[in-house]
Amino acid sequence: MKNLQIRKLSPETPLRVTESLLFSATFTALDSWTRLVKEIYGYETHRFEVTQNNEATGILALTHIQHPIFGNYLATSPFGSFGGFAFSSSEARDSLLNEARKLADELKVDYAVVRFIEDNNAPPSPWIQNPIYSTYLLDIPSNPEDLMQTFGHQHRKHTRQSLRKGFKVKFGRLELLDETYEALERSMHELGSPYHSKKYLRTMASLLDDNLEFVVIKDEKESLIGGAVLAYHGDTATNLHANILHNYRADYAGECLYWNILEHYIQKGIKTCDMGRSLNGSGNETFKMKWKPRKVPLAYWYYLPKGGGIPELNQKSPKFQFAIWMWKRLPAFAVRMLGPHLIRGIV
Repeated sequence: MKNLQIRKLSPETPLRVTESLLFSATFTALDSWTRLVKEIYGYETHRFEVTQNNEATGILALTHIQHPIFGNYLATSPFGSFGGFAFSSSEARDSLLNEARKLADELKVDYAVVRFIEDNNAPPSPWIQNPIYSTYLLDIPSNPEDLMQTFGHQHRKHTRQSLRKGFKVKFGRLELLDETYEALERSMHELGSPYHSKKYLRTMASLLDDNLEFVVIKDEKESLIGGAVLAYHGDTATNLHANILHNYRADYAGECLYWNILEHYIQKGIKTCDMGRSLNGSGNETFKMKWKPRKVPLAYWYYLPKGGGIPELNQKSPKFQFAIWMWKRLPAFAVRMLGPHLIRGIV
């Protein structure tokens, strides 16, 4: 392609995310997200830009992870589903992949992974695809009842039942930080997974500003039963974290939380809700599919400079089963102390 140029950006140079690349890049490509990862975990992000006729046609933001348990690697979209890798042509894509390979070789990492929306193309050699994740995109109508009518009969029934339970859902920012953190940390403990520190959420709110909201849900007695973190980018909103405590799931508190979030999106004029990634065939996927989203496969392309197999850093990996069992049984103080040190390696 004529006039195609690629350059590595200095830390001081802003990354240009054009309107055409915004959805694919997501909020994880923004400089504010890069600063979050740097401030909390000390990780450097290497950014590249492809231009044609002085217009950005491709971007790549690779974060360098170094962890004593989970290894030394490069990844786009740290702590997000996908993003940090966007392009408007195959030439721009391949130029960025070549830069990613060179950087991986230079830093002597175990592997590099780029995460983006599947474009039905096989990865160029030597990149390898690992098709185990999807994300779930829900088109948001302008009327809540139009949305309700897209659901199956049973899901409509459960959602309406949940709205009669007396649950209270509140949206806000730093005034909800403590409760949002408590709900998410407790629910992740129940699931056997570590969670970030409260400082992580506080810094995220500061850096993303109006593009981030916290959500809490309580019962009639004001007991905390769940929470969520919502990130906005363009006319898309991402359910970055959304969890309900186990004891309230039988009362369809998750349906109440999600429905209130979707109504909130309608009021804000959001066009698309990204419900976040899930492993194909998982229980999370089953819950999300009740809302009738478009299931969109995610392309996770790996470069393995040292050979070997694709790393399995997910809850279905057999090597993590004992760790998950043990984590659920640890006392809360230990979970809060150790959790951020573990999750910093699983981006």
